Amino acid sequence: MIDHTRTILNFLTEIELAFELQPITEKTFLPGLILKHGVLLIDKDKLLFPGDILHEAGHVAVCEPIFRECLKGNIFKNGLLVGREKQAMYGEEMAATAWAVAAAKHLSISLDIIFHSDSYRGANNTLINDFESGNGFGFPLLQAWQMTCPEAGYPNMVKWIRDLRWVESRPNETQPD
Repeated sequence: MIDHTRTILNFLTEIELAFELQPITEKTFLPGLILKHGVLLIDKDKLLFPGDILHEAGHVAVCEPIFRECLKGNIFKNGLLVGREKQAMYGEEMAATAWAVAAAKHLSISLDIIFHSDSYRGANNTLINDFESGNGFGFPLLQAWQMTCPEAGYPNMVKWIRDLRWVESRPNETQPD
């Protein structure tokens, strides 16, 4: 049997995406996963679906770099608290899904591992069909952030962690003169 969790964790190590294996005692949106200051915490005993790791890792990977360390708990609510724009976070949500699909394809993992039966409010099969037919979403942002291969296009990636910044400072930081 394929150990998808091990494959995914090896990939995260390879691309240097910060994660830690540790027990999680607090309530989480996805079982066994939570973000804390841009680090993905994974409780392997509570994790139900290894594909969820890829989606949550996608949030870290595609986040506006200046806000990455602010990712924690409810990333949308906490993003608003630090002055993030709703539209940017909605875009990153879509891009995180496209990133997870690109990672799954890179790792030769079936998309039903990401879009499992308990995911995406029952739209899992539609999403599998959409991404398999090239009609998915979120990948134009990966292209705009120069993460996809210019020649081969999505889902082929040249960068797994976004480094292109569109925001130079956080709203509560003072601007240089």
